[in-house]
Amino acid sequence: MQIADLLSPEGVAAALKVQGKKQLLQELSARAAGLVRVPERRIYETLTERERLGTTGVGQGIAIPHGRLVDIGKIVGVFARLETPIEYEAVDNQPVDLVFMLLAPEGAGADHLKALARVSRLLRNQIACEKLRAASNAEALYAILTEPAGSASSVAA
Repeated sequence: MQIADLLSPEGVAAALKVQGKKQLLQELSARAAGLVRVPERRIYETLTERERLGTTGVGQGIAIPHGRLVDIGKIVGVFARLETPIEYEAVDNQPVDLVFMLLAPEGAGADHLKALARVSRLLRNQIACEKLRAASNAEALYAILTEPAGSASSVAA
């Protein structure tokens, strides 16, 4: 599974302006609603329900909010680089500025876990994160996110 299987160019935001975690989840839900044709409110409720189980702020400025929805047919991602880092209750208590949201069909099972693992692997790559933070626009972000695995050090931002 590649990031390009999960993310479309329309699902990338280069300098999202939000004041906090709630507003971030609302903005991501609004963007995702147009991609998956599910009401924004349902997506937001799914994400906040998952956050109540434990933070999806994985550390080093990265969050991977995710949830499962009955009404979607495939796993869909939305990526946002925040204009200003926000408090997210991350495991390392550091502010978050790179966010990759995943929405999966209710019955996705192992595919949902594979998608989470793939995103996590990408965002643990320090070189890839440096490029994401330095990229000038959504097109550059998408190119960095979707380059073939193992070549994260070869694409210029």
